[in-house]
Amino acid sequence: MKLRESERDCHVNIPPFKLIDLFAGAGGLTLGFTTIGNNSFQPIWANDCNKDAVATYRRNFGSHCVLGDILEVFKDSDLRMPEADVVIGGPPCQGFSLLNKNRNSDSRKQLWKPFFEGIERANAKIFVLENVPQLFGSEEYEQIIRIAKKLGYKLACSKLCAADYGVPQVRWRGFIIGSRFADPKTVFPPKKTHYNPDQGALLGGLNGDNGYIANPKPWRTVRDAIADLPAPESTEIGEIPPLNLQFGRNPTPLSLARYQAIPQEGMNRFDLQRIAPELTPPCWIRKKSGGTDLFGRLWWDKPSVTIRTEFFKPEKGRYLHPEQHRPLTHREAARLQSFPDNFQFCGSKSEIAKQIGNAVPPLLAAKIAECVYALLLAGETPC
Repeated sequence: MKLRESERDCHVNIPPFKLIDLFAGAGGLTLGFTTIGNNSFQPIWANDCNKDAVATYRRNFGSHCVLGDILEVFKDSDLRMPEADVVIGGPPCQGFSLLNKNRNSDSRKQLWKPFFEGIERANAKIFVLENVPQLFGSEEYEQIIRIAKKLGYKLACSKLCAADYGVPQVRWRGFIIGSRFADPKTVFPPKKTHYNPDQGALLGGLNGDNGYIANPKPWRTVRDAIADLPAPESTEIGEIPPLNLQFGRNPTPLSLARYQAIPQEGMNRFDLQRIAPELTPPCWIRKKSGGTDLFGRLWWDKPSVTIRTEFFKPEKGRYLHPEQHRPLTHREAARLQSFPDNFQFCGSKSEIAKQIGNAVPPLLAAKIAECVYALLLAGETPC
């Protein structure tokens, strides 16, 4: 939801709304919330258990991010968690992910409980909980709804595709927004700003009546995001953005031969098996179906697939560059996640990759933030 100038002008004297980010990671959600309006949100407290993610958060947003397991942090009798208008966060999603074969017994599925403890401690007017869409079909989702309503929150829930909001990536996420004073369904989900050009003709006109803003744009593509970047020349983290993260790897001769065997956009492991069976791992030959993105090349003129934490390993997904014989670099993955080049990441190569892959795309987060801001303004007394 985009605010009209008259709405902004009517509330010019309202100070920034205070924001807490739990399970903050690198701060993709916080970045989205702090980039809308003119200092509309002020981050005042955050938490994560990963020291490198906390270092990244602190580098970009300030020293208020607390390092530690949230369960242990909340046990600290000396903890003075401030009150805030909004609590946001994404409890670890691996417990619900279809990629997790042990998800039915994964303890991480219960980390929504300390998230709600944080909401109560902060006395938040609004909360935003983010997770994989599979959350919505779980027993935990029903528990979350019951607890939130018991605490007095009105709720709105939706699955959103990041590509529909300007992120050059087809990434689906689930969001639950709770508000103590107004129905969040009046502002959420946000209207889509971009559309799938392959389906545009089927939508019968793109407008507010079918969930789009006026004159939406086509989905942003891999070409839009990374075509201007040169081929990597180093294998180490550099100093000056954007090329500080534009580093490559040292592939084995076998890996390089596999890359070269499938040179066209969209090719994958099945093409490798067809063209060069002698280069194909036996386990892939035995696996006759599924995994069509494994060892796949991206398309220039489509959004990327979901960027996960091991995007630099082509055997994990469709992470080969559209034409160069290599996997994605960290800078390319960060751009496909919609992180700006001036965002500073801390840690080793693998830790930075985790931060990039685990983040909520900041552009998507900004659209959620606009909904929350509109809801908060509606609850203020106009000037």
